[in-house]
Amino acid sequence: MTIESLVLTKDGKAFTMPSPTGDWQLLREIGYSPVQMLVSSIAGCGGYVYESVLKNSDVPHTIERVRVEYTRNEQKRSQPLASVDLVIEAKIPAEYHEKALRCLKLIAPNCPVIQSLDPAIQVNETVKFI
Repeated sequence: MTIESLVLTKDGKAFTMPSPTGDWQLLREIGYSPVQMLVSSIAGCGGYVYESVLKNSDVPHTIERVRVEYTRNEQKRSQPLASVDLVIEAKIPAEYHEKALRCLKLIAPNCPVIQSLDPAIQVNETVKFI
């Protein structure tokens, strides 16, 4: 088991995570909220995994962007995530579309971020061919 660590410092009202390219502020009013960071981590990890699966499946592709929408469970006091919808926008030749759609099924089982979520959180992955 590998142990990795991060240190967040308190800078006024916000927790800050140091980065070589500029500190990340985890406060919605001045940066991204921790929930937004989690959702972006799901999108980034899912995008990298999909790209790897496409490559390993010999599907020519260019991923342009990953759009992500999420809902929160307002019935619970802390309003945790309820669902996350990933739409991966990719240039893939038409003759590979069916194979690319099948590859979507491999994102969740191979994405460590998605695997780390509460199973109650529904993650939906789709690809939009552009």
